[in-house]
Amino acid sequence: MSATDNIDGVELQVTNKVFTLANFFSVSRIFIAAPIIYVYFLHDGISLLFTILVAYGILSDYLDGWAARRNNDISEVGKIIDPIADKIMAGILFVFATYIGLIPLWFLITTLSRDALIMVGSIYVRITRGKVAMSVMSGKVFVNVLALYWLVAIYFPYRTALVDFFMIAATILMVYSFFDYIYRFIRILQGAKFN
Repeated sequence: MSATDNIDGVELQVTNKVFTLANFFSVSRIFIAAPIIYVYFLHDGISLLFTILVAYGILSDYLDGWAARRNNDISEVGKIIDPIADKIMAGILFVFATYIGLIPLWFLITTLSRDALIMVGSIYVRITRGKVAMSVMSGKVFVNVLALYWLVAIYFPYRTALVDFFMIAATILMVYSFFDYIYRFIRILQGAKFN
């Protein structure tokens, strides 16, 4: 099979490295959510330190991908840690935003349910095919719009039309990316090559 037969469109060299700069950025994202919430309550709302921590959390998601490509360090561990870091950070921050009344409970439950189902599928692929599948592009776009929704809800809760716009956009992308993952899952189970 050629690289074009790969469902990712290109054959990537994936290593077994664990200690890489990309993985450092991913792991650091896991540990940034709790300090973000602590600083929010410490300062009774948004502060400069809160904004710096939020900015790092967002930036780290781009830095891990940049470091992996730049250093040619795409690793099996990284393919696991990166989406888990995204899900842990987003999960904690959305629980927090729901707790303070800025995100509706139905959105939180739907997002967490989607992520749990994708995680189960990923584990099944890992067990049956021996490696972890990379995230789909629509999933990455969804994570970015999800981050924008959270940012707008936290920083501009009084701009209800803007908050609603990003909630609707995130909901549409959530559903679309979920079916994209299902399609990819079925193709992998049918024997398609993947990174």
